[in-house]
This record gives sequence, structure tokens and C-alpha cells, in this order.
Amino acid sequence: MSPARRRRIYKWELDAAARTRRVSVWNVWEQITPEWLFIISFLTLIGIGTLGLRVLPFFYADGNPGLGWIDSLFTATSAVCVTGLIVVDTATYFSIWGKLWILLLIQFGGLGMITFTTVLIASLGGRPSLRQEAITAGSREVVPTVDYRGLTRHVILFTLTFEAIGAVVMALVWVPQFGLFAGVGHAVFHSISAFCNAGFSTFSDSVMSFQTWPITLSLLMILIVVGGLGFLTLEELWMNVRARRARRGFRVSLHSKIVLMMTGLLLVGGWIGFAVLEWDNTLDAIPGWARPINALFMSVTPRTAGFNNVDYAEMTTGASFLTILLMFIGGAPGSTAGGLKVTTVALPGLLAWSRIRGQRVTGFLNRTVPEETIQRAVGLIVLGFALVTGSILLIVISEGSPPDRFLDAMFECVSAFDTVGLSRNLTSDLSGFGRLTMVVLMFLGRVGLPTVASALTVAAYRSPGNFRYAQEDVVIG
Repeated sequence: MSPARRRRIYKWELDAAARTRRVSVWNVWEQITPEWLFIISFLTLIGIGTLGLRVLPFFYADGNPGLGWIDSLFTATSAVCVTGLIVVDTATYFSIWGKLWILLLIQFGGLGMITFTTVLIASLGGRPSLRQEAITAGSREVVPTVDYRGLTRHVILFTLTFEAIGAVVMALVWVPQFGLFAGVGHAVFHSISAFCNAGFSTFSDSVMSFQTWPITLSLLMILIVVGGLGFLTLEELWMNVRARRARRGFRVSLHSKIVLMMTGLLLVGGWIGFAVLEWDNTLDAIPGWARPINALFMSVTPRTAGFNNVDYAEMTTGASFLTILLMFIGGAPGSTAGGLKVTTVALPGLLAWSRIRGQRVTGFLNRTVPEETIQRAVGLIVLGFALVTGSILLIVISEGSPPDRFLDAMFECVSAFDTVGLSRNLTSDLSGFGRLTMVVLMFLGRVGLPTVASALTVAAYRSPGNFRYAQEDVVIG
């Protein structure tokens, strides 16, 4: 073989190898699952938020040094994951630019980067990819009546509408008190923070100064509850209103019915519980006419909102544990709220009720819930409980917490995992390891354990096969 031919063959082999590498990189991108795309989008946003807080000095008020890497990561994660836990006072430590940066992270994190990307592509005339559609659409089998192509647009419409209405009404209340510029700024910040269930506040005492402001508390509660209902439920409620106007029939899905019923049950139950447990404690200094609405606010805010109208470090043990339970349950799937979700907690309860009545299947409102869904709900509760319990153990050991602060450690871990943001004044006392533990909890709580499990389990994308192992029973009880 001549040297020239040998060189041509060698050059062809090099070109072929280069083409193979390009194809391999493209194949890797194409094989990214919706779960990984969702996780990567949040990691990217947290990274950008951390970098901005770390390197941009004008984000901080005069005289305040910039945050270190760990505290910047903690603050960015808390904002993106709409948690609300803070290591410094947001009201005094950050400049107006820093507060706007945090607000931007809250808005993007509350709705999800994928939703924004989809809307941007649609506005430019493009078409969302199948991966983006898989994330924004949810499960068509659960709520088949929803138009999932239009849902993303409605998500933005619902969000901007409620946030705008909340900001305008709140500004009308606050401008006479704080002035035009400050009043509007506080109103916009709190409206977005409330609807996204973030819990960040531009007041050092959160909303404790508004214990006798019923309009402010009521408006914040409405934004929190609506943001925690889930966009699928909001879409169905809107479709139901349109159907009634057109005098057409419309059946609300079992999913939305459970969300609405559980939300009402938890709000009323928490309201009664806090009124009884805290009437002569943290509510004692509040005028009698304002105590009921403050007790209701205490029932609403643990649903992952994170605003506090009382000092949670002064609460009774019973009220603190009730708050932990409400935080652990959280809001609805597909909402800005965190927690295990109301439907996840409701399904095992329905399973137990069905078994008590001797029924072999789990039914509710003349509908049967698939057994696979029940099993996933039980598994999610077990995983969430195990993760939070392990994190509490890590915090207690690493921080050397005295016995009287065990409740604080439990409260903090549940608040972080369920993206609530309420605290018994433990956050600022955590070490670097403790804060990193909270970062992991906030991230896992925001993206969701099922998403992480599906992303990490290769077997989740394989066919289950047509075989099963030999059956063998186990003694329980």
C-alpha cells in the first residue's frame, strides 16, 4: 500500500472517529430523561443564584460583607426551592438589588425553569420538546379533561394574575403606611413570595407586625392557599366555571376533589388546634378580636409558606408538633408548595378506611384508586420519613444540640425538606455541615423524591419483563 493511500485511510479513520464522538454527545443529550432535565434546571438556577450572591458586592447593603460560598449556596437554594430559611436578615442585609435577585430566584424556582423555557419557546414560534412536554404536562390519565398544551400558558397566566392582584391590593394597604416606593416594593415582594410559598420577607420580623392587620393576613392566606392548590386543580376549577357559564356538564377529577377536601380539612383542623393550644400563649398579647384570624394564619403558613405571625420559638410543644405535622403534609402536587403532598397522605388513609370496611379495593367518591398508586404513596411516605429522620440524627450529632433543642432540630429538618421556611431560631446557629445538610434537604424536597428516584434508577426506564420471582410470605405485626 502506498504512503499516500495509507494517509488517506488514516485521515478517513480520524474523521469517522470525530463523527462518532459528535453523535455520541448528541445521543447523550437526547437520552436525558425528563427527571434529569428537571433536576439539572434547578441545579443550574441554584448555581447561578449562588454565583451572583457570592461575587456581586452591590447585592448587599452598605457595611454588610458579602456572604461566603456556603451561605450563598444556602440562600440561593432556599430561594430557588421556595423554602424561606435564612442565615442573614433579608430585610437589612441585602440592598434593593440583592432583594430583586432573591425575588427573581423565587419566581423562577416557584414555577420551575422548564415552564419558563416552554413559554419562551412557544412565544418565539417554536415547539417544546417531548421532554419538556413530559414535565409540564403531568399525567394525562389522572386529569384527562385538561388541555395540557394550553396548561403551561395558563400556569403563567394564573401566576401573574394572582400575583398582580395581590400586589395591587397589598400596595393599597401598605402605601399609606410605608410611602409609595417602599409600599409598592414590599407589596410586590410579598405577593410573589406568598403565591410561590417561599416565605421570604422584606421585614425583619416577617409578618409579626401585622397581627392586627386582617386585610394583610387574609390576602397573604389567599395567595398561599391558591398557590398550594396546584395548577391542575386551578385549571379544572377554571374549566368548571366556564362549563357552568356555557351550561355544559363537567366532572371534576378525583385528584382535584381530594386536593380540595384535604386542603379544607387541614385548614379547619389546624385552625381549631392552634386556637386551643396557643390562645393563652403566643396569641395572648394579641387583641381578642384578632386572635381567630391569627390562629387561622398559623394553620395556613405551615402548608410550606413559611411566614410567621408569632415567635415559633415560644410556642408550646403541642403546637410545635402540630406545625411539624402540617409542614410534613404540605400542599398539592403540581403546585408551588412542598411537603409530601395532600394526595400522598390521603391515599394511605383511604386504604385503611377501605380495609376497615372490608373492601378489597381502595375507593372514594364512587371511584377506585389503582393499587399501584397506593403503593407509590406508601413508599413515598416511608422514604420521606426515613430521609427526615436520618437528617435529624445528623444535625443532632454534628451540632452537639442539647436535649432541650431536639425539638428545634426536628422542626428545622422538616421545615427544610418540606420547603416551608419556618424556624425555631436554629438556622443561624448551624455549622457549615449543618447548613449543607439543609441545602440537600431543601433541594430534595423541592424536586421531589419520586423525581430523584426515577432519575437515579436505571431500571425505571426498562421494561419490567414478563416474569416474577417465586412468592413467599412474611410474618408481620
